[in-house]
Amino acid sequence: MQNLDTVQVLRAMIRKSEKTGWREARRRSARDAIVGAAWNLVGEEGLAGLSLRDLARRAGITTPTVYAYFDSKNAIYDAMFGQAARQFASQMDEPHDSDKPREVLAATARRFAVFCASDPVRYQLLFQRTLPGFVPSAESYAPAVRAVGVLREVLVRNAITEPRHLDLATALVTGLVDQQVSNDPGGDRWIRLIDESVDMFLAHCLPGPAPARPAPALPQPPAIPKGAA
Repeated sequence: MQNLDTVQVLRAMIRKSEKTGWREARRRSARDAIVGAAWNLVGEEGLAGLSLRDLARRAGITTPTVYAYFDSKNAIYDAMFGQAARQFASQMDEPHDSDKPREVLAATARRFAVFCASDPVRYQLLFQRTLPGFVPSAESYAPAVRAVGVLREVLVRNAITEPRHLDLATALVTGLVDQQVSNDPGGDRWIRLIDESVDMFLAHCLPGPAPARPAPALPQPPAIPKGAA
C-alpha cells in the first residue's frame, strides 16, 4: 500500500511538472511573439514610436493581454535589450580566421561595426540613450558586458591594457558607425575605414611602432616588348 501511495505521488508530481512546463513554454512563446512584434514596430516607427495599443494590434492580441506578460513599456524595452545584447555577445564570440593580434583586433572592430550598422534601431537601443527613463536590468545588460569583455581581451593581446584605451576603441568604432548610419545607410563607406582606424589606434596606444599589416600587392609594370628599347 505504501508503494502504491508513492507511485501515485510521483505520478501527481510528474503531471504537475508537465503542466507547469507547458504553461512556462506557452508564456515564453507569447513573450517572444510580443517582442518580435515590438521589433517590427520600432523598425518602422523608431524606438520612441512603440505604442502598446499599436503593439497589441500588430501582435493580434488586446492591450490588456500585453500587460499580462509585461507590466510596462520599459519591461518590453528591457526584453528587447536583452535579446539584442545576446545577439551582440554571440556575434563577438565567433572565432576568427587569424590568430595574429593586429588582424584579430581589426576583425573584431569590423564585426562590432557591421553588427551595429546592420540594424540602426537595435544599435540605438544598445549603445545610445535615446529612451528617457529606461535603464536595462542587470540580467539584460550582462551579455553586453560580456561582449565588450571580448574586445578588452583582444586589446590585451595587442599589449593594450589601459582602461582609457578601451574607451577610445569603443568611441572610434561607434563614431564610424554613427557616420555610416547617418550618411550611408546600407553601405560601407565608413566601415571601410576600420583598418586605417585600427592602425591609427595602435600607433597612438603602443609605445613603439604599430604592428605592420600586410601591404597590398602593387600592380606589375607591363612587360617591354623585345626590340622596343
